[in-house]
Amino acid sequence: MALDFSLSVDQEAVADAFGAFFAAESPIDVVRGAEPLGYSSQLWQKLRTLEAPGMAVPPHAGGGGATLSDLVVVAETLGESIAPVPLVEHWVASRAHPAPEIVSGDQIAAIALRPADAEGIWRLVPGGAIAGVVVGVDGDELVAVQSSAPMVSPHNHGSAPLADRSARGGQRVVLGEAADLERHLDLWRVLTAAALVGIAERAMRMGVDYVLERHQFGRPIGSFQSIQHGLADLPALVDGGRFLAHKAAWAFDVGLVDGVGVIDMDEGIVTEFAPLAAMALLHAADAAAVSTDRSLHYHGGYGFSLEYDIQLYFRRARGWANIIGDPSLQRRRLADLLWGRAAPTAGR
Repeated sequence: MALDFSLSVDQEAVADAFGAFFAAESPIDVVRGAEPLGYSSQLWQKLRTLEAPGMAVPPHAGGGGATLSDLVVVAETLGESIAPVPLVEHWVASRAHPAPEIVSGDQIAAIALRPADAEGIWRLVPGGAIAGVVVGVDGDELVAVQSSAPMVSPHNHGSAPLADRSARGGQRVVLGEAADLERHLDLWRVLTAAALVGIAERAMRMGVDYVLERHQFGRPIGSFQSIQHGLADLPALVDGGRFLAHKAAWAFDVGLVDGVGVIDMDEGIVTEFAPLAAMALLHAADAAAVSTDRSLHYHGGYGFSLEYDIQLYFRRARGWANIIGDPSLQRRRLADLLWGRAAPTAGR
């Protein structure tokens, strides 16, 4: 099946509008100023003026009704600027719990990526340090819990507003069954993949700009063949993540979910949303890691300095991708989705 991943006219307008917004309102000094918590309340309020917090919610619930394909476009621009706002987490939580104060952005919402533990605690919730509402699984229920945000986060590689949150304290609303969470996590995977594509794209451009500017032996270091080779394969890697994120979004938007899509590994055809979401996140995470790694190293010793911007992207490329868990476990989950769970081996 041939798919056209070029942006529609409306999506190009969205990309231009949010790209310009983040360039103007989230320059690198805003990102630095938001550390270590990784959140700018001023930037969030400016997003509210664009009605961005409610974009993911259907119109009948008071939201903007954006498709997942539209949200992917915005998430990539957010990643390019590494904007210190939990927009991806808020979008996912708002679809699960479209309360008016969440749709408006007056209340920030977050999604717990793992069920609550035996003590009723959601561990390291992305956006949990600043969210007034957390959506997640406790026991056999999907719930939303409103409570005070701690506004403090443990030190972490990506300067993200992570926090442990209680699933049983505060004002609690049951939203559905625990199994409902996985669909929301797949939305998170796709949108996080798009944000990582933005990181990868920006890091690649930063690397190219630097090697054209930096001179050694009387010429730009970008003229050295080894550096050219290191940069030459990055566009394909970045575009691969972009295409997978858009394909996953397309599958969701046209309803290829819950077994409706196709998984034919003999023919190499996958149109089912869940495995495409997993593939998008894994590939985009690799693309962001490789792109930021090469760009940082081509900056030489400067790349490891806090004064240089590339280290901000390097850290977030890893922090944003790995918060859902060990990548090897995510790959195993993808294998199970594509080929089915392997039968237990006797004696092991």
